[in-house]
Amino acid sequence: MKNDLCSLGPITIHSYGLMIALGFVLCVIMGMYRARKRNLEPEAILDIALLGIVFGFAGAKLLYLVVEFPALLKHPGQVLGSEGFVVYGGIIAGVCSAMVYCYRKKLVFLDYFDLAAPSIALAQGFGRIGCFLAGCCYGQKTDAWFGVVFPQNPFAPSGVKLIPTQLFSSAGDFLIMAVLLILSKKVKQRGDIGAWYMLLYGVGRFIIEFFRWDDRGAVGALSTSQLISIFIVAGAFLLFIRNRANRQHE
Repeated sequence: MKNDLCSLGPITIHSYGLMIALGFVLCVIMGMYRARKRNLEPEAILDIALLGIVFGFAGAKLLYLVVEFPALLKHPGQVLGSEGFVVYGGIIAGVCSAMVYCYRKKLVFLDYFDLAAPSIALAQGFGRIGCFLAGCCYGQKTDAWFGVVFPQNPFAPSGVKLIPTQLFSSAGDFLIMAVLLILSKKVKQRGDIGAWYMLLYGVGRFIIEFFRWDDRGAVGALSTSQLISIFIVAGAFLLFIRNRANRQHE
C-alpha cells in the first residue's frame, strides 16, 4: 500500500526491502536459537542464510527472466531493469546453495533443512507483507468485503477492489511455520519436516495462484508457479518415501 516508507537524506527506505530484511533477521535468529537447542552448528545456519539470500535473489531474478523471456526479447532494457522476481526461483537456488554448503562442510543437509524449514516460512510471511505494501503479486477483482483498493503504484491497478492475495499468502506462511514447529516436537524422522514444508507450501501456492491477477507467466492452463508446485509436492512425497525406507533399514 506504501512502497516508499521514508527517506533519510539520499537513502529511501522501501517497504518491500524492509520486510525482506526483517524476515531475514528473524529467520536467522530463530534458526540459530533452535540450532543450539538441537546441538547443531548455529554458525552454519548464518552461513546458509547468507548464501540463501545472495543465491536466492539471483535465482528469483533468473526465473523471472525465464518467465518473461518473450518480453525480454522485445524490451530487454525494460525487463532487465524491472523489479520483478519469482519466489520459487529463490527457494530453489537457496536450497541448492545450502546443499552444496553442507556437502563441502560435511554436514547432513536434511538436518539443517528440517531445522530451517519453519524459519524459511517465517521469512516468506514477512516477504509477502512486503509484496502487499509494494502492490505486487496482487489478486483478482472482487466485490467482497475483504477487497483492497491500492493507491496509484507501478504494480497493482488502482481504483478497483482486489483480492489481497499477498496477505492470504502471508497468513498461510505463518500458519505453515506454526504447523512445522508443532510437528518438529513430534516427528523424529530425518527429512520429514523439510518434506512437510515442501508439501504444505506447494499445495498452498498452487491454490493461491488461482486468485492472482498479475502477469507471472503460464504453461498451458497453469501458471509457472503452479507447474513448479506440482513438482515440489511430488518431491515432498518422494522425500517421505525415502525417509520411510531409510527408517526401515536402520
